[in-house]
Amino acid sequence: MRILILVFVLSSLPVWALCSGSWPDPVQDLCWDCLFPIEVGGSRVGDAPDQGPDAPALCSCPKPPPVFVQPGIGLSYWAPDRVAEVVRTPLCFPSLGGVVMGHLPVSEGDDVGREGSGGTRKSQGSFYHVHWMNMPLWQALGLVSQGSLCMKESGAMDEVWLSELDPLWSDDMLTFALAPEAMLFANIPATLACAADAVSASVHDFGLDALFWCSGGEGSVYPLSGHKQYHTGGVDTSMNLVHRMTYKLHRMGLLDDTSTRAAMCHDLPQPLLRKGQYKVQFMFPRVDRVEAHGFGVPSSLFEAGHEYPVQGEDWSMLIWRKHTCCAL
Repeated sequence: MRILILVFVLSSLPVWALCSGSWPDPVQDLCWDCLFPIEVGGSRVGDAPDQGPDAPALCSCPKPPPVFVQPGIGLSYWAPDRVAEVVRTPLCFPSLGGVVMGHLPVSEGDDVGREGSGGTRKSQGSFYHVHWMNMPLWQALGLVSQGSLCMKESGAMDEVWLSELDPLWSDDMLTFALAPEAMLFANIPATLACAADAVSASVHDFGLDALFWCSGGEGSVYPLSGHKQYHTGGVDTSMNLVHRMTYKLHRMGLLDDTSTRAAMCHDLPQPLLRKGQYKVQFMFPRVDRVEAHGFGVPSSLFEAGHEYPVQGEDWSMLIWRKHTCCAL
């Protein structure tokens, strides 16, 4: 309901800057193969890339007295839970048809979706805004049982985070308060280690969780801001910034662990993002109906047709999240 109200308000406002988009089709535009692999009771269906842990055949969860413990069957599946948007124009929403909320007052020299030269940064850098939206489609469509602990959240769709309203997103120094460990990885050895993460992402479709500061072929996760120091392409940068936003929301406690065995009964805090918990399906400007990619997969492997001048320089992505749970 809140999404519909938001769209009605946005459609009545004048478009003051460039913004393109399209409404996604919740059935035809989904990558249905991305649902796999599914594990039920120790058996796996599908051979799509996956990065553990596997769901156990049998499990149990604590219950209030007099039951105390409720046995169940281990279940693991992928769900399209979130939508991320990477935009040049502040308050542009590609997944809502390309509407703009309005005009944000900015001063000269401020970063507002700038790419390339200008401002005080190097000409090879770029800056984009990122939006994060709740969209738990499996729950909303009733494809996950209401009576099991696998249904851990409601089917409500809503905006969660807008980087335009986040002062940390446009200031690299302020982000240090959220991720002070970034200073440990601002060196050549830490950067070279990311080569192993890029190889893992290229071969296995997921990066190495031990190298949490790396985003594979897209570069570094730090700083947790919208500034990309070296802009090699919009697809590459958009994947990197979505990885950063996901990491940032985990650090802030707005996203949790949903994929490990420890979180089978209840989602748990996960301040260090586990890369194998997410994969990304592009929805705009071109829909990928046959594949989704883990964070760090080099964009050169799939970027063809995902960026083109003017109307193809903002992105909307469906975020698939792995769930491992105890079906009671």
